[in-house]
Amino acid sequence: MTAVIVGIDEVGRGCIAGPVVAAAVILNPNAPIPGLMDSKKLSENKRNVLSALIIEHALDWSIGRADVLEIDQINILQASLLAMQRAFNGLTIKADLAQVDGTFYPKINVPGECVKGGDALIEQISAASIIAKVYRDKHMLLLDKLHPGYGLAKHKGYPTIEHKKKLIEKGVCAIYRRSFAPVKGLLT
Repeated sequence: MTAVIVGIDEVGRGCIAGPVVAAAVILNPNAPIPGLMDSKKLSENKRNVLSALIIEHALDWSIGRADVLEIDQINILQASLLAMQRAFNGLTIKADLAQVDGTFYPKINVPGECVKGGDALIEQISAASIIAKVYRDKHMLLLDKLHPGYGLAKHKGYPTIEHKKKLIEKGVCAIYRRSFAPVKGLLT
């Protein structure tokens, strides 16, 4: 019997606004999805197409997140691990092994390994990176409608020069990570 492997990855660690989002994916070995790779290397359109295919054909998948308050309370690394744990706990199929992108393993009740750069090397992790990125990007589009003028639809919360200018102009609102330097600097 083949081991059931779950891939886990997160997106949004480097952002100054919005949640950190993780995904856990168990691919179907009988329904391969061509083109899986690191979500950062795909166009937005290709990510959206692949995300829909992953959701349709995977044996199981789940999204987990940690919000801005949690990030500020426990730090971004711990919040990322919490989002991964939540994604894993949302699965309905029991995995035998987890493959996690990066160098830190979340608190989950299955053996596994951390794979640095795993989103470019392991299909399950690539799939997790893709659906997490698409989910988070859609969430940032919603936040852009709720908090217009920051340009969230464009930069998705990453600290671009344009974003930092808008933050200075408009001020810090509830979607910002107050423990992150560009935001913290405006509050002190």
